[in-house]
Amino acid sequence: MNGADTLELVAGTARSVVLAVAPLVLLFLVFQAAFLRLPRDALTRILGGTLLAAIGLFLFLTGVSLAFLPFGRLVGEALAILPDPWLMLAAGAVLGFVTAWGEPAVRILANEVEDASGGSIRGSLVVIAICAGVALAVCLGLLRIAYEIPLPYLLVPGYALALVIIGFSDKGFVAIAADAGGVATGPLANSFLLAVALGASSAREGQDPLVQGLGLVALIALAPILSLMILGLVWKARSRRSRT
Repeated sequence: MNGADTLELVAGTARSVVLAVAPLVLLFLVFQAAFLRLPRDALTRILGGTLLAAIGLFLFLTGVSLAFLPFGRLVGEALAILPDPWLMLAAGAVLGFVTAWGEPAVRILANEVEDASGGSIRGSLVVIAICAGVALAVCLGLLRIAYEIPLPYLLVPGYALALVIIGFSDKGFVAIAADAGGVATGPLANSFLLAVALGASSAREGQDPLVQGLGLVALIALAPILSLMILGLVWKARSRRSRT
């Protein structure tokens, strides 16, 4: 990518951030004028925080375009040419686990769960369950690419299993699991892991990346739901044993 392309990318990212943030700022100002009537200090703090958030979003999206997406594709291409497909799956599991570990939204959910449960459900336990689910999802996604498995063959049984487990899992963990699927598909998964899948698919001869490379995020959204509800089953069984 030459200098002109980089400048064009930066300008396009800046426009996207302005289009994303400006309506929210406008809506807030309308509410401020009509209903909120916040003091000047609070208004300044909110607008300043919004500006910082916009700058951070701009820097993040620029970094994703310049580094995460190309790096993910290169990693995926390198994994696709490994002599043993199981090596690709092992590397995918590691990438999935560490990527979910770094997702800010996963940490936020875990902290909220620990606070809402009064500490009875440890946040670290939630994080590990989500990371394990994402690791499994990336393995399945790369397995699908290696053996050209149709996506419905993985999604339909997975969601059917989730519906079955809902009836037996602890209700609290069902609610946590429903949110976990969303937080696991955060900016890191949607940028880096998706690029890995596209790179792996494009490196294998005769594959269409639109068919085999895409779909990984759907698996990532499903896997933490299953892992947390299974954790809920274990939690429910331990609670019953402790009461008897």
